[in-house]
Amino acid sequence: MSRFYIDDSSSPTSPTHPTSSNPSDSDSENDDTLPYPAPLSRTPFLAPSFTPQSYLSTLSNRHQTLEDLRSDLRARSALLSRELLDLVNTHYTDFLTLGASLRGGDEKVEEVRVGLLGFGKEVGTLAEGVGAREKEVAALVRERERVGRGVVVGRRLVGFEEGLKGVEEGLGIVEVAGSDSEEEDEEEDEEEDDDDDDEEEGVVGGVSIAKLRRHMLQWRVVREAEKGLAEHPFVVAQAPRMAKVRSMLLLDLSTALRQAKAAGAAGRVMRIMKVYADMGEEGEAVRVLKGLKA
Repeated sequence: MSRFYIDDSSSPTSPTHPTSSNPSDSDSENDDTLPYPAPLSRTPFLAPSFTPQSYLSTLSNRHQTLEDLRSDLRARSALLSRELLDLVNTHYTDFLTLGASLRGGDEKVEEVRVGLLGFGKEVGTLAEGVGAREKEVAALVRERERVGRGVVVGRRLVGFEEGLKGVEEGLGIVEVAGSDSEEEDEEEDEEEDDDDDDEEEGVVGGVSIAKLRRHMLQWRVVREAEKGLAEHPFVVAQAPRMAKVRSMLLLDLSTALRQAKAAGAAGRVMRIMKVYADMGEEGEAVRVLKGLKA
């Protein structure tokens, strides 16, 4: 009696057979008509991701004993070996040609290796050059920053010197050739003093308060410039000049205050006191006034 197969993925179903009156004949007939598992398919073995573990896990529902399964797998392995042997025999000439075409590959590999070594050496040389250039640029940047800071300090020193010299010239500490601008300043001071004299009758002569105020403002600018350069050797060396300018300016203010007080010009006295206050020398003004009272 012929055999038939069942699908491993479905549960086996037994076909309907006629009953037999002989029990022994019935058992023999049942053994011959039991369903057999389908032959192992070639498709799973051709999958790129084939692994023995995953393939065996797909056979968990296969209705077959372990020994029969081993026999089928051995048979499949033997079949594949024969097919591989037949393939090699069929393409034997091509295999020999392939081996001959691969001859000389060592030389080509060596050429590539030497080329890569040379390329790596060139890259290393370039990297060293870039590193040296980077250090050089960093040093130049630091030098530029240092020079920039020096330029800023130099400009501030120039401004400090020009301001100090201007105050010295205005106070008459150093002589300077007259100019049109100075003559105009003197005319403006005289006009302002004339206005003051008009406000305070009986006051004539005296020191120009407008000029004193201008000198005081120049002095304040110089003092502000000195604060940021107090540690600089050039500024430290100008301490005697600074002290002389302060003394001269206070002397002029003291003279103007004495004259205004003696003339009874209360408005001029208040203006001079304001100059003292703006200069930050209120204590000196108080000392002068106490001296006048004494």
